[in-house]
Amino acid sequence: VAIVAHVDHGKTTLVDQLLKQSGTFSERTVTTERMMDSNDLEKERGITILSKNTAIRWKSPDGEEYRINIVDTPGHADFGGEVERVLSMADGVLLLVDAAEGPMPQTRFVLQKAFTHHLKPIVVVNKIDKPEARPQEVVNEVFDLFIDLDANDDQLDFPVLYGSGREGYMKRTLEEPAGDLQPLMNAILDDIPAPGFDEGSPLQYLVSNIDYDDYVGRIAVGRVFNGAIAEGQSVLLVKHGGRQVVNVVKQLLVYKALGRERVR
Repeated sequence: VAIVAHVDHGKTTLVDQLLKQSGTFSERTVTTERMMDSNDLEKERGITILSKNTAIRWKSPDGEEYRINIVDTPGHADFGGEVERVLSMADGVLLLVDAAEGPMPQTRFVLQKAFTHHLKPIVVVNKIDKPEARPQEVVNEVFDLFIDLDANDDQLDFPVLYGSGREGYMKRTLEEPAGDLQPLMNAILDDIPAPGFDEGSPLQYLVSNIDYDDYVGRIAVGRVFNGAIAEGQSVLLVKHGGRQVVNVVKQLLVYKALGRERVR
């Protein structure tokens, strides 16, 4: 699930609350605001620059536990490429809209990209605790934006939630009392399709980003679409066709002749 919005509409703050309410951290864990903004430049500027993924486990009302992968995306127009790249990993999007500002230019951009990837949207009217909030008007403006972007019938039938990411609550109607984020999670489980895959197929892994860690080196961040991969398993990456495959096959034969069991 990708969280998309205009800059400062509350994406990273909502992720903070999702991590806290899902029990990801113990009571003794010291947490900070905007936990997903781990980059030094992000901390300095107070905005999200790089898309980042995390995962939470959430129990549904019937007691069944789900693993939900969440991608926090930048809202600033300068980093729109980050949003576009990670949407290929998602099954649906949470479109956050400020209850006072309404849809903004970047709202249009990220929603258009979500439609390009045929993703199911859930509209979240955030910051309804603002004195100048006008949530019902904002929903109408969002609907007009969907029409303007030629949304299909399924996309136009979007669920709407109202709440405050900072205060940690969402609700289906404005009249409901404020509680927690359970209504939002129920909407994700009900309205966003679960990923489908064929475990018996060869490994098909889409890399969306490359990271680096001083301890492990280069890290490929992406999504498994088919097949399976296990911790400690060695995987060989080759391009289809061309000389690179021939060179890799030669390398494998050399390794085999030398008695090397594992190829990295």
